Amino acid sequence: MSRTSSDRSPDARGNRSCVICAPDSSTAADALLIAEALRERGHGRIIHRAGDGLAALEWLRAPVATRPDLIVLDLNTPRMNGWELLSELKADERLKVIPVVVLTTSAAPQDVTNAYQRHANAYVTKPANLADFEHAVRSIDEFFLNIASPVPRS
Repeated sequence: MSRTSSDRSPDARGNRSCVICAPDSSTAADALLIAEALRERGHGRIIHRAGDGLAALEWLRAPVATRPDLIVLDLNTPRMNGWELLSELKADERLKVIPVVVLTTSAAPQDVTNAYQRHANAYVTKPANLADFEHAVRSIDEFFLNIASPVPRS
């Protein structure tokens, strides 16, 4: 898992953290766009990127990992797909309180339903247009990392 911010202490200055689970080269580019859009907001953001679902879960379950304030998840991840990761996250007592936003290319009604049945906090279909994509990411950031109150860290 890579870290795209040099700040190592998310709580020291009130920075909010986000995990982006993006698997392949096309969504890796999306992950970079997401990280850039979050940094442009001018708020302290610590972005962790996992290349696949299993890497994300391993990092989140590591004893030294600081619980993130948000997980942005693509459904098309190798080794452990997004559906499996979402189910694992919401079954884990420590991790189930983290909001999970599914950000994916699928607009299929069954995918939306399945995500909410697995307790996703939001389902966002990736816009094809870059400006619309950046707007969607900024809206996710605004709500989940600025407006909504996070679960207090213990």
